[in-house]
Amino acid sequence: MNRTLYTLLFHLGLPLVALRLFLRARKAPAYGQRVAERFAIKLPPMRQGGIWVHAVSVGESIAAAPMVRALLKAYPELPITVTCMTPTGSERIRALFADEPRIQHCYLPYDLPWAAARFLDHVRPRLGVIMETELWPNHIHQCAKRGIPVALANARLSARSARGYGRFAKLTRPMLAEMSLIAAQTETEAERFRSLGARPECVQVTGSIKFDLKLDEQLLPRARQLREQWQASQRPVWIAASTHEGEDAQVLEAHRRLLQVHADALLILVPRHPERFNAVHALCAEQFATVRRSSAELVTDATQVLLGDTMGELLFLYALADIAFVGGSLMPTGGHNPLEPAALALPVISGPHVFNFLDISAMLKDAGALQSVDDSQALAAAVQRLVELPLDAKRMGEAGRAVMQANQGALQHLLDGLARLLG
Repeated sequence: MNRTLYTLLFHLGLPLVALRLFLRARKAPAYGQRVAERFAIKLPPMRQGGIWVHAVSVGESIAAAPMVRALLKAYPELPITVTCMTPTGSERIRALFADEPRIQHCYLPYDLPWAAARFLDHVRPRLGVIMETELWPNHIHQCAKRGIPVALANARLSARSARGYGRFAKLTRPMLAEMSLIAAQTETEAERFRSLGARPECVQVTGSIKFDLKLDEQLLPRARQLREQWQASQRPVWIAASTHEGEDAQVLEAHRRLLQVHADALLILVPRHPERFNAVHALCAEQFATVRRSSAELVTDATQVLLGDTMGELLFLYALADIAFVGGSLMPTGGHNPLEPAALALPVISGPHVFNFLDISAMLKDAGALQSVDDSQALAAAVQRLVELPLDAKRMGEAGRAVMQANQGALQHLLDGLARLLG
């Protein structure tokens, strides 16, 4: 498939795109808003000549934040336009940069040549920076036509994704050849990009900027204070974060098993997608005394589950816990970022499906900072062991923090590469 055929199929598929938006809007009404932006119509007024950063959703927005803040500092005269594809990503971007007038935001239009052209003519960036793996052939080609260099930051490419790209070589090879910089997380991923058609001189290994996570100095003191307020300083508290449909029931089953041995244990359950908050709350409330974080109701001795149904608080909720399970990994979703709990020196548990963070998970596992489990029974046993062996839990947490510190510096390598493109 070449780009012309891809574009034709995209146009033919627009009714399905509209149907998908409609169906998603029934669960999450925000999907029904600002639809015109997705076609580069009614874009907000924007200053031109700055840097465009694309972060598809919440995870990429959080990962991009340190880079964006560094770019704001390094280029005080330039506006930065941050785009995403999801309402939760949009909400997160606005919350992260609410105090920064140079940040401009809208949805990235669909990958149609005319929509990409309208967007680029509206923003006229000097540089485009795409986070991780969100590659759109028409957007990249329209940038190349205008002489706008495009960088892929924190680039990752699993073996499975590489095989998928390889099946459409006539589409992906020209697209990757038009990229000006691919800042890959590992040499393995760099080689995959080269073999798929990226110019070797444009591919460099910078490491993952997720290691450069900076914690707010008040995060841990605030968490300690809240646990004291709950009178839960001595209770075993574990978190299951970024869970997906099908995982919540397994996590709750693990918690039920844990409560049989440690009756005072508290679970903080944080579903990945806000549209699932109500359904997961109903699931929790059927079995356990449950408090919703959004209710601002205090956790008491009787509370067995705290549902994390707020946005932008994941790091704080991690800081409240003693042990962390990172979701998206008991189901074949590919897992989520295990470095956030590692930065807080928490022992980390994950399921077997971590292909989105394969190298990072392997590093943490090799260091003794991460334990992998296959099901709810093994999850319950792992949490119980760490509750009963606090020295083991502490060793795992310290090993994770050491991995974080040993691998920092990727952000500076990336910024150096972007500076060369800005000339």
